[in-house]
Amino acid sequence: MRHAEGIRYKGVDLFAAGVPCPPFSIAGKQLGVDDERDLFPEALRLIGEIRPKAVLLENVPGFASAKFADYRKELFASLDKLGYVADWKILQAADFGVPQLRPRFIIVAMPEAQMKNFEWPTAFPTRATVGDTLFDLMESKGWKGAESWKRRAQNVAPTVVGGSKKHGGPDLGPTRARKQWSVLGVDGLGIADEAPARDFPIGKSPRLTVRMVARVQGFPDAWKFSGKKTAAYRQVGNAFPPPVAFAVGSAIASALDGKYPVASHRKAIQMRFLEASVPYC
Repeated sequence: MRHAEGIRYKGVDLFAAGVPCPPFSIAGKQLGVDDERDLFPEALRLIGEIRPKAVLLENVPGFASAKFADYRKELFASLDKLGYVADWKILQAADFGVPQLRPRFIIVAMPEAQMKNFEWPTAFPTRATVGDTLFDLMESKGWKGAESWKRRAQNVAPTVVGGSKKHGGPDLGPTRARKQWSVLGVDGLGIADEAPARDFPIGKSPRLTVRMVARVQGFPDAWKFSGKKTAAYRQVGNAFPPPVAFAVGSAIASALDGKYPVASHRKAIQMRFLEASVPYC
């Protein structure tokens, strides 16, 4: 981001960025502005160069803590100087068809004339479960325990952890997260190359493949990830869930069009996404 030039994208509809979260994550030291990985200043620079019609920034819920109140105030003041009215909210991925507890801090900003039309997307009436989402993949190699596993996994998952180069190989997170995965019948100590085979023990907890984790994140099956297993898993685990991005993006598009996202419009958006992008839900 520090080396990117925004001028070539001047006037685009949307500037969207997942600014690195370690400076604000409760899992780290929460150094904020003192962390070299804080790229909010670079995001503001690019927004100033590009002057998009709308801005979408995403981070961890820790950014909403009182510790960063002054930082948020300065950030919103900077957006105001650029001509944008900003609002923020923590959205839970599980409320938008993603079978995972993944709260995210979302900032949306637009010029005042468009921002007055913006409404945050509302939660879906029901939540997807890990069992329903992954059942067809779990049984794809003939595993006889898939049906009983599905019944056990009728809940949402903990937040998928993407890891980093310092973290080592791919797994489903620290001890507490792995215990939560265990309740769902998943071995979180690593990522499998393939779904459990026909001779995989019925009562044993399988590991997830990269494709399975991608589904838990809300990616369509046709989405391609680059590199080998570890690199691909990091791309999946560090991503902003597509269904949440779709919901927020649709609300932004409605505001830019001068429309309030009324209930019937929200329903149409929800059904179009579920039918076109995530047929497994």
